[in-house]
Amino acid sequence: MSLNMDRENTAFTFKGGMLPMTVMELSSADPEEIRAQLVSKISQSPAFFQHTPVVLSVEKLDEPHLALERLCAVCRAHKLLPVAVRGGADGVKQSAWALGLGWFPPTEERARTVESVPAVVPAEPAVDIAVPGGGRVYRGTVRSGQQVSAPDGDLVVVGAVNAGAEILAAGSIHVYGPLRGRALAGIHGDTDVGVFCNELNAELLSISGNYKRLEDIDPALLGRAIQVYLNNDHLYIEAL
Repeated sequence: MSLNMDRENTAFTFKGGMLPMTVMELSSADPEEIRAQLVSKISQSPAFFQHTPVVLSVEKLDEPHLALERLCAVCRAHKLLPVAVRGGADGVKQSAWALGLGWFPPTEERARTVESVPAVVPAEPAVDIAVPGGGRVYRGTVRSGQQVSAPDGDLVVVGAVNAGAEILAAGSIHVYGPLRGRALAGIHGDTDVGVFCNELNAELLSISGNYKRLEDIDPALLGRAIQVYLNNDHLYIEAL
């Protein structure tokens, strides 16, 4: 009886999970340089910059006294939400904790724990083809952290779009495979475009700045072939 009562009164449980997370890999510690690039990025894909959680990777920086608080302020000013830092010296780790952020060890340090795992056979290289009219055909997997764009036309991806990846197009987007990352069509304001994929599990879908996140999508549509279109500034997702 008491065991059942304990279960009923449990306020929370800890569970491991693999959540999609954007890594912002810094090659400069200058907040103003980062600010300028963020302004440029926002003009390309404004829907992405809507309270998106990010991990700040400082592995490429040799900055033991990194101005982490200023970098976080720049991110938040552009609607990015820093949640953790990856890499850096002990001073960076202490600063992250003081700011209420998590901290992850550098990539190479984590890799040492799996050295005994057999090497993975490299995937076939992607094939990237420009087509007349400014379109683009990308054959291969768009991997986490990778961005593929067609700034002047339609984008066709013959393969998967992994979680944490981003694809953008001035025109429509066609994905002949699973779509798990972010897909942004009509990035220059064209509303007569769409997003089409064979298997929907997207983190974000956007047409001309109108967007839906994964949690906003009808669960009945997940894993299915779909089309996304815009009508009267409302984003519609329908099964094919």
